[in-house]
Amino acid sequence: MHEHYRFMIQAIRLAEMAAKEDEVPVGAIVVKNGNIIGKGFNQIEQLQDPIAHAEIIAITAAADYTGQKHLSECTLYVTLEPCAMCSGAIVLSRIDRVVFGALDPKSGGCGSIFNIVQNQNLNHRVELIQGVMELECEELLTRYFTSKR
Repeated sequence: MHEHYRFMIQAIRLAEMAAKEDEVPVGAIVVKNGNIIGKGFNQIEQLQDPIAHAEIIAITAAADYTGQKHLSECTLYVTLEPCAMCSGAIVLSRIDRVVFGALDPKSGGCGSIFNIVQNQNLNHRVELIQGVMELECEELLTRYFTSKR
């Protein structure tokens, strides 16, 4: 569990960078063999790209790093439960495990609304670990959305 906290702290730092760019504060990293091989934070507003979610950016960076489309033996750490789109990308990339902080009761694709990453009808299923540094991740989101009101 200690390793999960260590990497979630890195994802939180990326989420804080997103907040500084006036993006919804979500950060994500991909880890393989204890090394970060991909990272990202939300850049939807900056890039005017509806799919520039932290997870997509981190997965793309990891695939570029490895030169492989499949990221087996990798763990994705993300501050907010991935949405349906990101959950689909997780399945397609064959990531083994997702560790996330805060639940997303409005669009969560890893258990809150859908559970895409563990759907028995798909050809790949992902181990889920939720609630790592949940309060810290929720606080980032609360602070951001409070400032918008």
